Amino acid sequence: MRHNDQTVFVTGAGQGIGAATAQRFAEAGAFVIVSDVDIDSGEETVEAINSGDSSGRATFVELDVADGEAFETAIDATADEYGLDVLVNNAGVAHSLTTIEETDASVFEYVLDVNVRGVWNGCRAALPHLKQQGSGNIVNVGSLASFYGLPKQGAYSLSKGAIMNFTRAVAAEAGRAGVRCNAVCPAFTDTELGRKFFAGRDDPERAKEIMLKRYPLGRLAQPGEIADAISFLASGEASYITGEGLRIDGGFSTSWLYWQADTALSWSVSQWRSNKTPGFSHHFIGAPWVLKRAGSLWISVTGGGKC
Repeated sequence: MRHNDQTVFVTGAGQGIGAATAQRFAEAGAFVIVSDVDIDSGEETVEAINSGDSSGRATFVELDVADGEAFETAIDATADEYGLDVLVNNAGVAHSLTTIEETDASVFEYVLDVNVRGVWNGCRAALPHLKQQGSGNIVNVGSLASFYGLPKQGAYSLSKGAIMNFTRAVAAEAGRAGVRCNAVCPAFTDTELGRKFFAGRDDPERAKEIMLKRYPLGRLAQPGEIADAISFLASGEASYITGEGLRIDGGFSTSWLYWQADTALSWSVSQWRSNKTPGFSHHFIGAPWVLKRAGSLWISVTGGGKC
């Protein structure tokens, strides 16, 4: 099995991607330390693993990842009793849509405490053990926001961008000691966190419909699909991959420019047909230019012509 006899420490494993990741590692033969600040949800994940058909087993540790001392204690205890092969820094939070200037300082600090400090604390606690044994893997959970700035999600974008660059720093620093560090960067995933995003919109169903149009696969990711990628990056099958951010986005990154251009073109055509908007002819003429411009930019990004 892919992770047979390994010990894997997963943060934020009470639900969503974290729970699916804990389950996937257990199915692959690992002993999983399920950690979460929510005791009930964390213990539910453990129960699901231990009462199921997984060859691996799990135990629960209550942990607030923003507490560096507590994280170090949990990792040290795990390494001493079970050993440590993989750390998955999954715990993360988001915030409601708000402009940068209107984002409350307490919200900003909370997001960075969990998303950035939590990843820092985990790596800082695990690296001495992994370096000493000369092997091990760290997988951090980023986001498409690790690459793109999301409007009205400034604090979240900042935190996820930091995770990606820190992943590279850890990989560069720890590689000679036999330790790899990578990140998965999923798009919107069908989790409680993702559902809360849509619930906060004026028309949740419409917001989701518009979102799905941006994805060539036409759907949101499932937590298990992200877990599969995390398991792969932490396995011997990815032995020459480190410092990478694996985008798991249903094709969003390959087509977002075209989606924007197509949206502009569709809007212009609709206005031309309705003939209700002053200056519609200007927009109609301009939309094909937008499409052409988007195509030129994409060619530039992929190594072809210049934009």
